[in-house]
Amino acid sequence: MSIIRTYKFRIYPSKSQKEKLERTLGTCRHLYNTALEQRKTAYKRCQVSLNYYDQAKELKDLELKHIHSQVLQDVLKRADRSFQNFFRRIKQGEEKPGYPRYKSYNRYNSFTYPQSGFSLDKNKIKLSKIGNIKAKLHRQIQGTIKTCTITREINNWYVCFSCEVEHTPLPKTNKTIGVDMGLEKFVSLSNGEHISNPRYLRQSETELKHEQRKLSRKKKGSNSRQKQREIVAKLHKKIYNQRNDFLHKESRKLVNAYDLIVFEDLKIKNMVKNTRLSKSISDASWGRFIELTTYKAESAGREVRFVNPKSTSQKCSSCGQIVKKSLSARVHRCTCGLTLDRDTNAAINILRLGTNPGGATA
Repeated sequence: MSIIRTYKFRIYPSKSQKEKLERTLGTCRHLYNTALEQRKTAYKRCQVSLNYYDQAKELKDLELKHIHSQVLQDVLKRADRSFQNFFRRIKQGEEKPGYPRYKSYNRYNSFTYPQSGFSLDKNKIKLSKIGNIKAKLHRQIQGTIKTCTITREINNWYVCFSCEVEHTPLPKTNKTIGVDMGLEKFVSLSNGEHISNPRYLRQSETELKHEQRKLSRKKKGSNSRQKQREIVAKLHKKIYNQRNDFLHKESRKLVNAYDLIVFEDLKIKNMVKNTRLSKSISDASWGRFIELTTYKAESAGREVRFVNPKSTSQKCSSCGQIVKKSLSARVHRCTCGLTLDRDTNAAINILRLGTNPGGATA
């Protein structure tokens, strides 16, 4: 069994290579927007629905020899996926299916070599039509490289290799754990351990507000506004990197230590509608943490289960009695004599549900 894993590295193009990368990205964006417009017009005027193959036939008539052919084909596949996802959302009855939109300069930041046109040579990436670009390969790439994606993030460039890697299970530990996600504590485990909430957004909030106010005062279209926009973007990126690093490390610790990990089946999209808690929930990134733990567990031969969150915080983990308490009450006290941290009590209930037959929801 194999899985897909992505390796991301910083690349350092020269001035001329940056110009080629920008030109390639700009052409791909223009082609993407043209493909959307062509589909929209064909259906509006002739009631004809175009697909990828209809549009790919016209590529040979375009004077785009400065870009690898498969990169152009991937752009059209990207447009095709946008429409397929749109129709899927309509079929599922979503309230806002989201019709495919044209991409501005800041919203189209990557292009892909899907099969060929790229190669690795020690500390350099060879890209067709662009050249050999220096790269910082800080870790070994495992598996078979399937695609190569070049991404622009603010003023930096990165390469992402999507690789097919063989499934390598970790040794069994014969341990199970229940996980309760929170805001005061990021995670509480059924064994009584806690992981503190780093609150990276809250830590940088004052600086972020200061820089955003400066941005709002800049004249639209000016160079100073563009420079200030980059400062704000870099600050957001710093917060994202801090959070992502934390989530990767903590999810890896869980996967390495336990054979079975049980989470609550939280409806996070509904929870962030609470205006008082939405920022804190987003800053904690529960969904991202669960996602990282799940895919790491899959590759390591571990199991992740989800249980119904109903009453996990109110139910006594010792006698099963329902003990009503508000969100401000951080200690569980039951008439049976059990006094326990509220979140640890919930984690124990989560684990019990996940290990009981029929208790897991997924």
